[in-house]
Amino acid sequence: MNVEQARFNMIEQQIRPWDVLDQGVLSLLTLLKREDFVPAAHKALAFMDTEIPLGHGQFMLAPRVEARLLQELKVTRHEKVLEIGTGSGYMAALLGHKAQSVISLESQPELAKQAAENLKRAGVLNVKVLAQDGSQGLPAEAPFDVILLSGSVAEVPRALLEQLKPGGRLAAVVGSEPVMRAMLYTRVGNEFKTQVLFDTVVPRLAGFAEASAFSF
Repeated sequence: MNVEQARFNMIEQQIRPWDVLDQGVLSLLTLLKREDFVPAAHKALAFMDTEIPLGHGQFMLAPRVEARLLQELKVTRHEKVLEIGTGSGYMAALLGHKAQSVISLESQPELAKQAAENLKRAGVLNVKVLAQDGSQGLPAEAPFDVILLSGSVAEVPRALLEQLKPGGRLAAVVGSEPVMRAMLYTRVGNEFKTQVLFDTVVPRLAGFAEASAFSF
């Protein structure tokens, strides 16, 4: 496989047609080697339009979903970011290139260790990976400018939204199969403005409650 051609095709055939037009994001996808974050057994899938199994029931998101979420969050160099669901560390690395600092939470210790090694090897030094449940965020380090849930949840816990600074943004894929939507929440005072970004279906994040079947 010609790796650079495969990377080019991924960007031009999957990512750009999905309305990812931010040149900073596209340049970063060329610079940061996605294949270095893919488990050896699945290297052939590195540039394909699919989720990649990481073990422990976790997956890397499809490239176009990662790229679109990164674009919509509009992370800037002075910002502090929390990611929930480190997985391979690739999304944390993308965020690290954009932000001042990133803390990424991974509930599976083996994945957390591997992600930290991947990030170190890639020279991404402003990302800290913590092996812990992320469903309640990280109140001790709050508030954050940006929070990203790298997987789907039935609903976003209020406790996470409240860890945003004023003007802060949280992105998550919300809902249950077959209907899920990527959502952007922006804090305005003590309220949260919501925006639907796109429809997609992605694997569940571990540790988050399913929505109640009853509403009162």
